[in-house]
Formats: sequence, structure tokens, C-alpha cells
Amino acid sequence: MRVLHIFKTYPPDNFTGIPRVIHAIATGAAPLGVVSSVLTVSRRPPGTESLDGHNVHSARLDFDFGSTPISFSLPRRLRELAAGHDIVHYHFPWPMADLAHLLARHGKPCVLTYHSDVVRQRLLLPLYRPLMNRHLGAMDRIVATSPDYLASSPVLGALGRDVEVIPIGLDAPAGRSDPATAAYWRERCGERFFLFLGVLRYYKGLSFLLEAARLTGLPVVIAGSGPEEGRLARLAAEHAIANVRFVGQVSEADKAALFETATALVLPSHLRSEAYGVVLVEAAMAGTPMITTAIGTGTSFVNVDGETGLVVPPADPASLATAMRRLWDDPALVRRFGDAAIRRHSRLLTGAAMAKRYAALYRSLASG
Repeated sequence: MRVLHIFKTYPPDNFTGIPRVIHAIATGAAPLGVVSSVLTVSRRPPGTESLDGHNVHSARLDFDFGSTPISFSLPRRLRELAAGHDIVHYHFPWPMADLAHLLARHGKPCVLTYHSDVVRQRLLLPLYRPLMNRHLGAMDRIVATSPDYLASSPVLGALGRDVEVIPIGLDAPAGRSDPATAAYWRERCGERFFLFLGVLRYYKGLSFLLEAARLTGLPVVIAGSGPEEGRLARLAAEHAIANVRFVGQVSEADKAALFETATALVLPSHLRSEAYGVVLVEAAMAGTPMITTAIGTGTSFVNVDGETGLVVPPADPASLATAMRRLWDDPALVRRFGDAAIRRHSRLLTGAAMAKRYAALYRSLASG
């Protein structure tokens, strides 16, 4: 069984969010007899590389339009590569992939994982909608990543067809962080702090986290980089929020140490662009409680309010501050939430479980 995944970015250019999910499917399904490849676009010279047992094919990225990478050669590469695969697996949204499918006419069975509605480019949505609807209608199977997103997405709700739910999962890393790395972060950030980890994007709600930090005076560590980094640093300086520490990009070993030390992971995203929050799965398998917001997406599927952490209204610094104070003042609750997060990960959110369900879907589709 050979499966070709299609998405706009992939390692080595990007290993966050959807690319990490594709990687987990590809590596997790390999022992089940599924040979995966990925077709993406890149500013690097086009070619084929090997990554953890699967091939990564890149077409030339010609330019960006409305945050959408455009590649004139993608339809041709899709048609060529699809010929050697049994299933083509699209990861939505990427309008260029919709167009490439229409032009390639490869004729192979198709799966589409619907990761997110189109949120930021709403002004362009009326122009894109006919192509989007045609692409979705051409898929043999459509998968949502959580029951919450399936229930709240106006696009999925209007399809008038069955949509399967396969939650995103990741497998636990091997062992804990090394003592030296853990000691380094405790020395740098203290024995207790709240952690944000991820790309600093417009929809992450980090300005609300800065205000909650100002209201509480509690220590907050922001790990990651991205388009909002400069603006957020200036905002913290302007309001003299000295209890927030920006530590930049961190390694996997650093990430493990930060999860072990943090009182809780805070993901204050206020827009539906945060469709799942893969970092929440990482926190759950590390036993780190979570604070998230009620935006009607998979974040409230991974983090269950009152079980694995707390869920607060979006764009509400006062509620976020109250949740932070509650966990800070109640170490027993932190431990209870952390233990429950580990159990929920083991039950519902492993990479092996996700890969097994996709492998079964592929075989069902291939058998007709």
C-alpha cells in the first residue's frame, strides 16, 4: 500500500502543526504495511529526500498569494507521483492543492484530512469557495480531527455526507529530559512557571497572556519564534511586564525539560485557526496540565475542562488570570490534572492509534 501525502510545507522547512501530523502518520503506518511519500513545495531546489523511512518530494515554490504558496509545477509533479501510489491523501486547507488535483486528473482514490476552516483569508473565501467545494466533493473520504471541530465547522456541516473522525495523536518520546537540561531551565526560569510553546502567530492570543501575566504577576515562559515575536516583546516592554521571559526556539530536549518543570501549558488562542493544538498532545503525554480557550475546536477535545486542565473564554485576560492563579495555588490539582492528561493521551491520543485508523481507512478505500 503506497500513500502520497500533499501539503504546502514539510521538513526540513517546517516541523510544526500539520507537517508533524503527516510525519506521525507516515512513520506510524510504516509497520502496518503502508509506504508513505510526501509532496510539498519549497524555495529550495526541487528534488527528493529521504526522511525517517519515507520520501519527501518538493516542487518549486514560485510565490505566495494570501499566505498560500503557489507552484506552477505542482500539478505535473502530482500527476507523475500519483501514478506510483495507491492513495492520494490531501491535508486541507491549501487552495493550491485543490487546483493541482483538478488539473492533474490522476484518477487515484483520495482521502482528505480537514484540519481547519479558512479563517484569516475570509475576504478571499467567496472567490475560493467554488474550487473548495469542488475539491471536497471529489474526495472519496473526508476526515475531521476531532468531534468538536466536526460539530462546529460550517463547511463540514454543509457537506451533506459522512465525515470520519480520527483524532491527531503523537507517541511519547523515549524517556525524560536529561538532568543537565532540566537543571539549566530551572536555573534560567525558576522552579515553577506557566509555559507557552509554539510559533508566535496572530491567532495564538499571546497579547491576552501578557495581560494575564501583568494581572497576576506570575512567571510566564514563552518558547518559540514567529511573526508576532517583535510586537509581543515591545508590548511586554511598554507595559513593564517583567515576569514574562521570551526564550526563543527550543530543541526537543529543551521542550521535554520545560514540560516537566512547568506548572501548566497555556494555549490562549482566540481564533479558530487553532484547530487542534498539537502542542496540547505533547503536554498531555508529558503529564503537564493545560489552560486553553473555548473556541469550538479540537483544543477542548484534547484538554477537557476540569479533567486535564481548565478551559476559559477566548480573548479574556481576567478569566485566564483566574485560571492561572487557581493552578498556582493548588499543587494537588496540578498533579491530578497531569495524571489525567497522561491517561487521556494513552487512551485516545497516541500516534500508534492514529496511524492504525488511517491504515485501515486506506485499505478500505483501496478495496473499494
